[in-house]
Amino acid sequence: MSVTPPGTATPWIRIVEAPKHVGEIVELRGWVTHRRSSGKVQFLVLRDGSGTLQAVAGVKDISPEQWEASAAITQESAVILRGMIKADTRQAGGVELGMQSLEVVSAAPDYPITPKEHGVDYLMDHRHLWLRASRQQSILRIRAEIISAFRDFMNQEGFLLVDAPIFTPSACEGTSNLFETQYFDDKAYLSQSGQLYMEAAAMALGRVYCLGPAFRAEKSKTRRHLIEFWMMEPEWAFATLQDVIALEEKLLIYTVGRVLEQRAEDLKIIERDTSKLQKVLGPFPRIHYDDAVKMLHEAGIAFEHGNDFGSPDETELSNRYDTPIFITNYPAAVKAFYMEPDPNDPKLCLSCDCLAPEGYGEIIGGGQRMSSLEMLTSRIDAHGLPQSAFEWYKDLRRYGSVPHSGFGIGVERTLAWIAGLDHVRESIAFPRMLYRLTP
Repeated sequence: MSVTPPGTATPWIRIVEAPKHVGEIVELRGWVTHRRSSGKVQFLVLRDGSGTLQAVAGVKDISPEQWEASAAITQESAVILRGMIKADTRQAGGVELGMQSLEVVSAAPDYPITPKEHGVDYLMDHRHLWLRASRQQSILRIRAEIISAFRDFMNQEGFLLVDAPIFTPSACEGTSNLFETQYFDDKAYLSQSGQLYMEAAAMALGRVYCLGPAFRAEKSKTRRHLIEFWMMEPEWAFATLQDVIALEEKLLIYTVGRVLEQRAEDLKIIERDTSKLQKVLGPFPRIHYDDAVKMLHEAGIAFEHGNDFGSPDETELSNRYDTPIFITNYPAAVKAFYMEPDPNDPKLCLSCDCLAPEGYGEIIGGGQRMSSLEMLTSRIDAHGLPQSAFEWYKDLRRYGSVPHSGFGIGVERTLAWIAGLDHVRESIAFPRMLYRLTP
């Protein structure tokens, strides 16, 4: 949609809209990414967040002062250009701008990120500027598409968005990786998960979900871990483990299809092999924990039954398939206190992790929640947690308890898989990692 600022007859458009304005005089506002000259003709490449476009000016097309300003323009200088949109099939988008005027809003000094090779630490120190690179912009556009897909899918499935608090009085998934903070005269913690609150909301509204940040004080430096990350967490009253596994499968198929359809150009820019994503059609393999352990043993991996899978184990299992896989019925000892026991084997629980292919590991964790008040009370004691902190949570079992299930899907890990990223640090605008708190 074009905007005509007060006092001017030239509409201000975004670059992505330019093909619709061929033959029209328009105004573009953005930043210069490249400049070159062939003597009497100057070429500026402009970006505005929606795309890039080449602007061309001959020596007689703009004033002498503007010609000099254009010749001296530096990378990332902010400008306003006016001129005619012309068809040119040689250019990205099939158009270019015949420049008629140039206004320098601000001239940039030497830009610190250049075409030469920079180290990861240098780029992360300059993350606020690195975001301007075309690859980083495409990754963030794919991220936004994934989040929109999550929301649209859940809304279509009848789930209601309910916001969970960031400050919590107690742990959700154990006390060892909590960020503690002062809450006036009390202690509070940054949320590990909105799940417990979604369980309460599900008992009121049936089908709910939240989407927001979560925090884990894990001293991990793997390519899969962030200290602050975003999750979508649905909870579903009366649903079983099998119900949520089916929901997870539908969600992933919808999300991947949405990105392939809506972000094809961005996938091309980041050089993602989309043939692998096109295989994400379902149904996905469902593998019992016991069978997964056998598969590891057959592969020569010395894995002890009863332990949780580490990154190498998940990679070995997921690399056998072209699609995500579900690992179900984990040992209760390696899962959170609220998981429903497996009626066929009380040492196991009705849990499920979804592992992405290509070595990206767990992207979804969930299962069926414990519905018995007596059993929940016992498990809280067994995990060394204070009963008083969970009295409100136990009320959900006192007043109309029903079987219910849910899961959490991480935005960053899902994006890393779909975009084929080498490291999760590129999956969020300003990553927080073990040794990274700035910018």
